[in-house]
Amino acid sequence: VQLVESGGNSVQPGGSLTLSCVNSGDTFPSHCMGWFRQAPGKEREGVAVIYTGGEYTYYADSVKGRFTISQDNARNTVYQQMNSLKFEDTATYYCVAGDPEQTWTLLLPDEYNYWGQGTQVTVS
Repeated sequence: VQLVESGGNSVQPGGSLTLSCVNSGDTFPSHCMGWFRQAPGKEREGVAVIYTGGEYTYYADSVKGRFTISQDNARNTVYQQMNSLKFEDTATYYCVAGDPEQTWTLLLPDEYNYWGQGTQVTVS
C-alpha cells in the first residue's frame, strides 16, 4: 500500500483547493481513509474521514461546512475539497488509512497505520 497525495498549493484566504490521495494498491487498504494535518510547532490534527465501504463521513469541528471528503472507488482515490480557506488551515496535509474501532477514535492519529508523505497547503 502506498498513499500518494497531491493538490497542495498556496492560496489566499477565502480560496479553495482540492487534495487528492491515490492508493497504489489494488483496493482500499482499510475501512477508513481520511486526512490529517500538521502545522509547524503543533500536533497532528484529524481533519476528515470517510468509510471506504459507504458514504459515512466525519469532520473535525474546525472544518465542518468548509471541507468535503469524498472517494472514487474505481480510481482508488480519496479527495478533500477545501473551501473558504483560512490562515489557520496552513499545514502539511497527510492522507491516512486505517481501521478505527469506534466513532470517537476516528480522528486519532494512532488509529491509522498507513500514511502518505504529505502535501503542503499554505493560506496567505
